[in-house]
Amino acid sequence: MSENLQDKITPLKRYTTRKEFLKTMGVVGVSAAVLAACQDKPFIAGDDLPAAGITPEPSSAGLTDDLGDSLTSYDDVISYNNFYEFTTDKEGVVKLSQDFQSTPWAVEIGGLVENPGPISMEEIRNRYTTEERIYRMRCVEGWSMVIPWQGFPLARLLEDIKPKPEAKYVRFEAIYDPKSLPGQGNKYFPWPYVEGLRMDEAYHDLTLMATGLYGEDLLPQNGAPIRLVVPWKYGFKSIKSIVKIDLVEEMPVSLWMESAPNEYGFYANVNPEVDHPRWSQATERRIGELSRRPSLLFNGYEEEVSHLYEGMDLVKNF
Repeated sequence: MSENLQDKITPLKRYTTRKEFLKTMGVVGVSAAVLAACQDKPFIAGDDLPAAGITPEPSSAGLTDDLGDSLTSYDDVISYNNFYEFTTDKEGVVKLSQDFQSTPWAVEIGGLVENPGPISMEEIRNRYTTEERIYRMRCVEGWSMVIPWQGFPLARLLEDIKPKPEAKYVRFEAIYDPKSLPGQGNKYFPWPYVEGLRMDEAYHDLTLMATGLYGEDLLPQNGAPIRLVVPWKYGFKSIKSIVKIDLVEEMPVSLWMESAPNEYGFYANVNPEVDHPRWSQATERRIGELSRRPSLLFNGYEEEVSHLYEGMDLVKNF
């Protein structure tokens, strides 16, 4: 998965042009019943999912993930979004996020590092060559997508900021701005959104700092201008709109751990054998499909990441 996949991804402009051609041929189309069938889900913690009335476009021929699964349509990826900083209404995120200002932007680096200080998005884009990675994304709610992300391994940033030996975890913090983010008026959640990774998870090559998808910069609803993507974990671990990264010695307490500690653990590894307290995690609904499919341990990335958890109780450490 570390290879550059740019030549395997259809650029958005070409993809959209293909969609318009198919429309003229009467190929594109989905009934209201199909869209309604995509709404049979529990509603909770977050990542991204189709707004009513948006017609999914077919996946371009030949573009798949490492298991041969087709890409989720661009329309679905940008229009079905969990982003609680804006709203708990998936279909309302797009509208509420359109005036979100993601430039200028800087990420503050701190904690147990030799090179602390802010780094601007301009510096990030100039310093780190982006790759394109096709990853599965599995939401804790029981739905999933296949998304072509643009970004760079978090390990590259860690190598530059030089963590000190006592650093054991990476703590991420998202933007906190209640004036611009109406969802942060919800007092149930302990804002700002915080997440964390163990150091070996953070250094793993699959762990991506994403700045775009489908060949375009991230849109506000998808976590502009920079977010985390950890494909073997439930989507809520992939924190959006990051403004701060600290290297710390103690395990960070995430927003969801603090909000519902009996439901959301630190690791949040996809595991079909460990149910959420309120529903099974054995199956998932891939957006764009009607039937459910079995979920895979570590979201299908078992070969790449299982060694990180050797000897651990994956039920206790959920």
